[in-house]
Amino acid sequence: RWLTCKSLPPGALERIADTIADRLRVPWFSGAVKINVSLVPPLVLLPVFLHVAALHFLLGLIILTSLPVVVLWYYYLTHRRKERTLFFLSLGLFSLGYMYYVFLREVVPRGHVEYSQVVALTCGLILMLAALSRAKKDPGYLPIPAGNEKPSHQGLPNKSVRGSSSGLHGISGAASSRAVNGEAKGYCRMSAEQPEGVKKDWCTKCQLVRPARAGHCRLCGRCVRRLDHHCVWINSCVGEHNHQAFILALSFFMLTSVYGITLTLHTICRGRTPFVALFYCPGAYSDYSSALSFTCVWYCAIVTAGMGYILLIQLLNISYNVTEREARLALRDNTGRRLLGGLVIDTGQYNRGFLCNWGHFLSLGSSPPQRSAEDIV
Repeated sequence: RWLTCKSLPPGALERIADTIADRLRVPWFSGAVKINVSLVPPLVLLPVFLHVAALHFLLGLIILTSLPVVVLWYYYLTHRRKERTLFFLSLGLFSLGYMYYVFLREVVPRGHVEYSQVVALTCGLILMLAALSRAKKDPGYLPIPAGNEKPSHQGLPNKSVRGSSSGLHGISGAASSRAVNGEAKGYCRMSAEQPEGVKKDWCTKCQLVRPARAGHCRLCGRCVRRLDHHCVWINSCVGEHNHQAFILALSFFMLTSVYGITLTLHTICRGRTPFVALFYCPGAYSDYSSALSFTCVWYCAIVTAGMGYILLIQLLNISYNVTEREARLALRDNTGRRLLGGLVIDTGQYNRGFLCNWGHFLSLGSSPPQRSAEDIV
């Protein structure tokens, strides 16, 4: 009907797409394994686009300009629909692997890169992947109360819920999370006290009382301790338990990427500094190998610039002890101060000074939760 331009029933194309996605499987020893459709496009399109961009300078300019636009468009599309997708995780991991492959295949054989430099780059990549694997683990999900019985106080936030087993569970979790939420006992006496005006609130979706600074992720469908944001690049939330690993992964990525870009530019643009060679490298398109390497360098530079901005915002937020979620809420309610040209929003609730804020961050998840008197009762 579609080929003959006849009208289709409502939702027919969506059902066809869902059926194809369900049937897309590969044989395996324990049975056919289903493949997530969002994993496939980066594996196919990225090498094609980069090889086409290496054919001519103008093609490279068009493709490298359009790629970030397409990625941002897809991000806002999935974010608006509240959809979880593996596209960004697949794109990030495959980009790392493919850039490393191009480096070993096109740059190292030219003889200008030493063995120790290859080892250093490889170690940086391994450390970054290890930190990324740690960041993919539990961000600090709040346990869902046992039982299917819904409390009668649903939808009434900031109220006492002493008469409900679910409420008691949430309150005990909130009380015990003060140590886990990193109020940095050994760093600052005041930070161990909850600021005035900060209340625990009731989550109608998870049916529990959230401790201070916890939030509900609409993509994961769970409440997370000290929720910062949902990161599409790791397809998980960034919370109390994995925030440190997330910062570590970003830092290792920045160091490894800048180091790889520098080695490549020193090889294909001899006699020029990396910054000058990035914008002026006359011999870059003299042969296809150099053109492909130069195109990959520009692709890495664009990705590194984006990740560098994310890392900068994260470091500033840590310095003021504010999360991305809290900053968004402060902007919405007009309760925060814009600092450093709007790069950071200071809510004033948890800011205890630079050293104390970083001590708070470094102690996240280090203290075991303590059982409160209510939990024992």
